[in-house]
Amino acid sequence: MRALLQRVTRGAVTVEGRVVGQIGAGLVVLLGVTHADTPAEADLLASKTALIRIFDDGEGKLNRSVLDVGGGVLVVSQFTLYADPASGRRPNYLAAAKPDHAEPLVAHYVDALRKNGVADVQTGIFRAMMQVELVNDGPVTIWLDTVLL
Repeated sequence: MRALLQRVTRGAVTVEGRVVGQIGAGLVVLLGVTHADTPAEADLLASKTALIRIFDDGEGKLNRSVLDVGGGVLVVSQFTLYADPASGRRPNYLAAAKPDHAEPLVAHYVDALRKNGVADVQTGIFRAMMQVELVNDGPVTIWLDTVLL
């Protein structure tokens, strides 16, 4: 699994003109799933997301987690995180999991965030055309991949 974490002052997802998920300060997570991913990867990534220290402490150091600051997490599924642009000008998405494999793992990741103590977890709608709006804070953007954890 791959996650692009963006520390935000706010974030929202709109589908067909209707806001379906929104948070104040916290993290917007763009989440990708590949074929070999299992619930174990979702658990690992959710734990890392909840505990990674990328929020300022009282001295301005990145020393606090989203749990420490009581922030929300907005999760948006994004198969394009597994795009392969190596051949030609049009990327292929062969490494992205099919929806029947990916959707339950995205849901598992969301549940695991809650089990890790994140009180405000919002989502987009799987397979919908979404407009994602965010204000990146810092900016702080972190790439997580379970292959590297």
